[in-house]
Amino acid sequence: MDFSESGKFWIIVASKNHVMRGVEGGFCQANHGKEAPLKRMKRGDWVICYSPKETFEGNSPLRKFIALGQIRDDHVYQAEMSNDFHPFRRNIEFLAVNETAIEPLISELSFIENKKSWGYVFRFGLIQIPRDDFVLIANHMLPKI
Repeated sequence: MDFSESGKFWIIVASKNHVMRGVEGGFCQANHGKEAPLKRMKRGDWVICYSPKETFEGNSPLRKFIALGQIRDDHVYQAEMSNDFHPFRRNIEFLAVNETAIEPLISELSFIENKKSWGYVFRFGLIQIPRDDFVLIANHMLPKI
């Protein structure tokens, strides 16, 4: 797949159960539904979702890249999930991918500077990464034809 050099490349960090809601609904959220991180993204940007654990509520580790897609439009919008939770979202077109463990890729990923404490880089919930790192991860996730 040809990833445009004109857009930006992002990783959203969220539990697998939260990411899969987005994949099913064609949207992404970041940083517990905050608006500001999503405003940094533009139509055509590419996103990979990394899940450190299976569920938000649980402690079962996962440590996999689990979704990949492209931002479809220029709109950040608010959704109602409950009376007191109205997260912001972006529409995204997800591709069919294979979940991919992070550990075998750590030594090759330039955005992870400290290879021993590699999880530290994911603490912000949304990070911009270099195109080469995105392509490396995507090539492992995309089904081989």
